[in-house]
Amino acid sequence: MTNQLTRAMHKIKKEILSLGAMVEDRFKKTIHAVKTNNLELADQIIETDYLVDAQEVEVEEECLRALALYHPVAGDLRLIAAVIKINNDLERIADYAANIAWRFKTSGQSSKFFQYDYTAMAEQAAKMLKLSLDALVNMDGNLAYKVREMDEDVNSMRNEAYSVMKDAIRKNPERVEEIINMYLISMHIERVGDHTKNIAEEVIYLIDGEIIRHS
Repeated sequence: MTNQLTRAMHKIKKEILSLGAMVEDRFKKTIHAVKTNNLELADQIIETDYLVDAQEVEVEEECLRALALYHPVAGDLRLIAAVIKINNDLERIADYAANIAWRFKTSGQSSKFFQYDYTAMAEQAAKMLKLSLDALVNMDGNLAYKVREMDEDVNSMRNEAYSVMKDAIRKNPERVEEIINMYLISMHIERVGDHTKNIAEEVIYLIDGEIIRHS
């Protein structure tokens, strides 16, 4: 039983890290598509979102199988509980990447009427995602706390985008739908930051056994 549980836990760790790498790559490609006005890449992100969904289901099934067959306790149980939550956060990040790609396609971002530079905000969210996964791999609590702090910057940039686009709507009420669609891109990026912060908090839970959400 011990050897079987060890193998099961190894597989769970391997699969969640694989999913993390997949989601990180997709988010980076989405931001690159927006930055370079690459509609073909945006289509690719949208059309292949099912790959993340399938991997997310596989990770969850592995966790439930380990719970049912091996009755893990202590650290193993805590890892499974954390992985189930991280798994969900990664799937949601991938969903937001697909949403960003879709909004980009329908926002008229390629038009010369109005453009907004999401680069700094997106790079901060991407950096948070990378660091949260690094924290998970290395069980680095300090890095996880750093990710948590970085989320405030993403929130501030989202607020700045709101102010800019609110002013644009005031000046160009006939383009309100287009501008709101573009604002939603910034909201999706901000939500990526939120889910990435959740991952960091689960890493802290794994290390310290302390639930720090809402604190």
